[in-house]
Amino acid sequence: MGEFFIVAVIVLIVLAFLILVSCIKIVPQAHAMVVERLGGYLATWGVGIHMKAPFIDRIARKVVLKEQVVDFPPQPVITKDNVTMQIDTVVYYQITDPKLYAYGVESPLMAIENLTATTLRNIIGDLELDETLTSRETINTTMRASLDIATDPWGIKVNRVELKNIIPPAAIQDAMEKQMKAERERREAILRAEGEKKSTILVAEGKKESAILDAEAEKQAAILRAEAKKEATIREAEGQAEAILKIQQANADGLRMLKLAAPDESVIQLKSLEAFAKAADGKATKIIIPSEIQGLAGLAKSVTEIAGN
Repeated sequence: MGEFFIVAVIVLIVLAFLILVSCIKIVPQAHAMVVERLGGYLATWGVGIHMKAPFIDRIARKVVLKEQVVDFPPQPVITKDNVTMQIDTVVYYQITDPKLYAYGVESPLMAIENLTATTLRNIIGDLELDETLTSRETINTTMRASLDIATDPWGIKVNRVELKNIIPPAAIQDAMEKQMKAERERREAILRAEGEKKSTILVAEGKKESAILDAEAEKQAAILRAEAKKEATIREAEGQAEAILKIQQANADGLRMLKLAAPDESVIQLKSLEAFAKAADGKATKIIIPSEIQGLAGLAKSVTEIAGN
């Protein structure tokens, strides 16, 4: 009997110890625990060690406070111009209030998925196909604002919303590919035409510059030729002036020497006769000889006859 009592006490001590240990809870970093007492909300435990009352307290929910990512499957949406396409979204969210998250909505992720699909349909329904394909940033911003407001009562903050894929119908894809191909060909043709135009302009400018350079060179050559001709004319004129000056100098020297020789009247008359002979030069048909020269001519004849005898 005594041994049974001892065993029972030991069992009770072990059970009490196990119960005490089970009531000790450690909350790690970036986590939280929602605690209930007798089915009602009691407290939200943050990081650290905590103790709950056995049997009457329980951990209703463990919450991760880190930012989380959920990738929703493609949702069918219809654009304003009645084009049906598949769009899948990625939502980045974070739990800011564990109590609201635990008691605000039954299935938070399903609620976010449905809300995302509804919001996406509302936004895309006001846009045409081209606007949908080119307005991703606008759609992301609008969806994030709408989801953030709608999930605020659930203790959830939506940080970002991204459209992962926009998948239009196959016929639309083919048409878009053909359009893109035609656009690329058009741009190629434009670029080729612009290249040819620039090439033609460059060739014309080259010819123009070449013609200008040729004209400039011809102008410089003409200027140089004119300067050379001018210099030659100046040198020729200077030579003629110098020759005339030398002739005049020679005449002056001859007169000076004649004056120094003091010739008599007969010599002077004879020199005058030689001058008239040079003046005639055999070309004159009629020569008027002064009377003094005539007498000199008779004198010259007499001298010639005496010399002959």
